[in-house]
Amino acid sequence: MKQLNLFIELIRLKKPIGFMLLFWPCAWGLTIAYNFSNNINIYFFYLFLFFLGSVLMRSAGCIVNDIIDQEFDKKVERTKNRPIASGKVSKKLGLIYALILCLLAFLILINFNWFTIILALGSMPLAFSYPLMKRYTYWPQLFLGITFNYGLILGWVSIKNSLDIVPIIFYIGAIFWTLGYDTIYGFQDIKDDEIIGIKSTSIKFKKKPIFFLTICYSIFIFITLVVGILMKFNYIFFIILIFPFLHLFVHQIKKINISDTSNCLKTFRSNNFFGLLILLTIVIGKV
Repeated sequence: MKQLNLFIELIRLKKPIGFMLLFWPCAWGLTIAYNFSNNINIYFFYLFLFFLGSVLMRSAGCIVNDIIDQEFDKKVERTKNRPIASGKVSKKLGLIYALILCLLAFLILINFNWFTIILALGSMPLAFSYPLMKRYTYWPQLFLGITFNYGLILGWVSIKNSLDIVPIIFYIGAIFWTLGYDTIYGFQDIKDDEIIGIKSTSIKFKKKPIFFLTICYSIFIFITLVVGILMKFNYIFFIILIFPFLHLFVHQIKKINISDTSNCLKTFRSNNFFGLLILLTIVIGKV
């Protein structure tokens, strides 16, 4: 039971925000591609597979992140008690766990078409090299955005079995969404990160957080509008898009306080609800 609890803590299973932020772009890509006049059961089956895949890959990613960042995590107040950083779980055992999780994710992946499988496997280097980025650049959040939103492409390809300009444009927009919310997340650790030499957009834009977040979220909303036009969504889509807009600019940007760690964490977590808002907006726009 003790080992089970450590495993749950290691993969952040009690903190679902991580795998949900990985899941929402998958759901967006799947939904914009799917023809709802077809068997709806296939849509929900694929949605379930993407959800399971998101949980497994995020869990594996957390373990790899903790193995790579063990020495850094020991020096950060928020992360010093993580299982690997505290020595409760060895690196070797963590690696075994990560390999098992990746194997389970692969068993889910083979339910999709070959194009989806190939693209997904091609993203693996991105997923596991992200932790290294904070050592060399102030833009690790950008790299995370490229990695975390890759599922949007996979969601589209799983249905269409081909690429198109629409998911690529939407993917670019989603990267800016991640760039915004992960910058908010990073504000929690600015003091510790500056001491130990970790880089981030949170540090780079700590004097102009509102300006930076406004640019990121504005680009995302604009690109979402473009996607709606290209997909010829109904007029209701463009009306109710006001709600995701208000969430980003009123609930997040207007209320953010970068010196309050609890406020940053609460604002970051609200992006789970935002992901659902975008999904519902897309569904309404298609029906």
